Amino acid sequence: MMFSRPLFACAAVLLATAMLLGGGLVNTARAAGVAAADWESYKQKFLDGSGRIIDNGNDNISHSEGQGYGLILAYLANNPADFEQIWSFTRTELLLRDDGLAVWKWDPNAKPHVIDTNNASDGDLLIAYGLALGGAAWSRTDYTAAAKGIARTLLKSAIVENGGRTLLLPGLEGFGKDDREDGPIINPSYWVYEALPIMNMLAPSDRWQKLADDGKFLLRAMRFGPRRLPADWVSLASQAKPAKGFPAEYGYNAVRIPLYLARAGVADRMLLTWLAEATTVSPAATGTFDVATGQVKDTLTDPGYRLINHMVACVVDGTKLPDDVRRFEPVLYYPSTLQLLSMAFIAEKHPECL
Repeated sequence: MMFSRPLFACAAVLLATAMLLGGGLVNTARAAGVAAADWESYKQKFLDGSGRIIDNGNDNISHSEGQGYGLILAYLANNPADFEQIWSFTRTELLLRDDGLAVWKWDPNAKPHVIDTNNASDGDLLIAYGLALGGAAWSRTDYTAAAKGIARTLLKSAIVENGGRTLLLPGLEGFGKDDREDGPIINPSYWVYEALPIMNMLAPSDRWQKLADDGKFLLRAMRFGPRRLPADWVSLASQAKPAKGFPAEYGYNAVRIPLYLARAGVADRMLLTWLAEATTVSPAATGTFDVATGQVKDTLTDPGYRLINHMVACVVDGTKLPDDVRRFEPVLYYPSTLQLLSMAFIAEKHPECL
């Protein structure tokens, strides 16, 4: 296997580390995941009967990111029926492009529901990753085949070289160096590090490892303003800087970066603690920030957001989680998703923090 270093550690990934025997995935023992009661609460709030995950904090749209998260959470909850339901909507309503990637947005209030057919590469990564895990868990070669197709297209079209670095374009249209004067543009939160070893199994190439290594290198280089935080959208035309036409902020996208690092088994204490310390607003809140001034833009008190910095303290120092961030009472799609992914990781890899 190309990835010899522990780029991932979550139990969700362990199932797929013995894949690609005879062209399919092999089944291995399952480990801790999402509690059935928590998954039921999540479903009742965000999963409708058609199989779409509803982003109720964003005009009730659905998107490839949410469908990918839904697949992963259904896998972690060991619920193949819900997994199939989510995949059915994803396959029929989002996989509309000729290249096999998903359109990024499905709007229930628009006619047609899909207007912008660009992809979101993190959503594609999450969908392929979820399909690979589901294919391994339930011996579904059709899931595996679909995951392979997505991984191959990402490798061919979304992963590019620039300035000696391997990058993930956020979408195939509008972000490349030929698309914009300040291109290429990247979003550092689109690096789903734990998925990259699985993408290498699906579509073997040393570029996946290079993508992982360069993602972490760029994170260390993208330190803007007094808080020294990365921006959601960054131009790499020359020196890294916040991209034109986007808010220069460490925003809702970036909040999940420490979660992705931790779930992938990245044990860089400096990298993890830097992000946690720079984004703590108070003992009871994290935030989003204007990277130029360092000022707080939004104070985030939902347990799903706050849990991420507590998770970092758990990984780094074994600090126990406060009770209030452990209770799952879903209100909004995004922090609720982050909370379940965080708790599944902690239960598997750091039960001492519970």
